[in-house]
Amino acid sequence: MQMSHTLIKQLARHGIAYNIISHPYSEFSLNTARAAHVADRKMVKSVMFEDENGYVMVLIPADQHVKIRELNQLLGRQMGLTTLETIQQLFCDCDPGAITPAVEAYKIEAVVDYHLDDCSDVYIEAGNHQDILHLNANGFRKLLQNARHANVCTH
Repeated sequence: MQMSHTLIKQLARHGIAYNIISHPYSEFSLNTARAAHVADRKMVKSVMFEDENGYVMVLIPADQHVKIRELNQLLGRQMGLTTLETIQQLFCDCDPGAITPAVEAYKIEAVVDYHLDDCSDVYIEAGNHQDILHLNANGFRKLLQNARHANVCTH
């Protein structure tokens, strides 16, 4: 699959500069970071949660895991992981497992972990398993301008 058209339109809409980095086919954000030779802590992993009120994408470094209890406390909700089938429906222009953080375009709430706020630049999934996009910190903040920021991950 090609890169997500939704992501590319969202980046253009906000005037966000990016570089495309191609890498050997990989699945899972941590493997992608290693295949593309980028720091694990700068590779953004998108994890989808849901409840009866809707969806939330949690963005954390690739080498971390979401602390669900803290997420639920932050949101005042009881979130559970979203099924792969639902994710494929929500992100129909992305390969399964390569969803992009263009949450505004998909009308999905987002939470960004503080660890990513400390990065001068990050790498995000482009919607397929062979490309990632390199963004500077300002571009990443613009892309996720309406997201909450919190401590929601751990090793």
